[in-house]
Amino acid sequence: MPPMDQAATLDAVARLIHGARRLLFVTGAGVSADSGLPTYRGMGGLYEDAPTDEGIPIEEALSGVVFQRRPEITWKYLAQIERTCRGARPNPAHQAIAEFQRSHPGSLVLTQNVDGLHRAAGSTDLIEIHGALHRLICTECGRQRQVADFNGLQIPPACPACGGLLRPDVVLFGEELPAAGLLRLEHALAAGFDLVFTIGTRAAFPYVAAPVHWARRAGVPTVEINPDASEVSDLVDYRIALGAAQALGELLARLGSKTI
Repeated sequence: MPPMDQAATLDAVARLIHGARRLLFVTGAGVSADSGLPTYRGMGGLYEDAPTDEGIPIEEALSGVVFQRRPEITWKYLAQIERTCRGARPNPAHQAIAEFQRSHPGSLVLTQNVDGLHRAAGSTDLIEIHGALHRLICTECGRQRQVADFNGLQIPPACPACGGLLRPDVVLFGEELPAAGLLRLEHALAAGFDLVFTIGTRAAFPYVAAPVHWARRAGVPTVEINPDASEVSDLVDYRIALGAAQALGELLARLGSKTI
């Protein structure tokens, strides 16, 4: 379709939301930018292209292979990421998505983020496909515990129940995505959505771009909210080149909801 100006695009997307029953939001680090978190590369791109202190790429330091061999290295950088996230609160983008879920029952959030901010904002129908940084799991007995932060944890920490090695319940580089999360997404797509959003993500991973490809095949309209171009920018029906909080606030305002 011919390009629209920003206001016309927002008007058109607001009309689509008004007429939709079920929405799918696929979110990445850009959703948390207004909470003060960096839009990092992968899970640890606080480091851009610089090597770690150990002289290895951050993806290697944050890999399952290194965690098995040298867990203290992986924990060192997980703890740095956690310190960056510490104290962050949901911003108007997270809150707007939760409000859209309340007004459109059956809507789903698929997020790459491990910061837990969607859940804190009130989103309940949520797939945290990369896990949750503050949920720790024992590699020996499987017990889980939720922590507010990593402050005071011995690095690497031991399970208080069995003494085994704890790890955050996140997907490290080179590890498989959780089968249960992928199956849940598959079932959700089979049930259908009326509108698909990608927000604040480069959509570089196939499973992130997959909902856009599904929507194109199904004739479902798609929307990208991202100030920067991504892998799906040329595929979506509507592109809003704004930050997540601003764009979602504009959409709420057009739908008669107060901006959060």
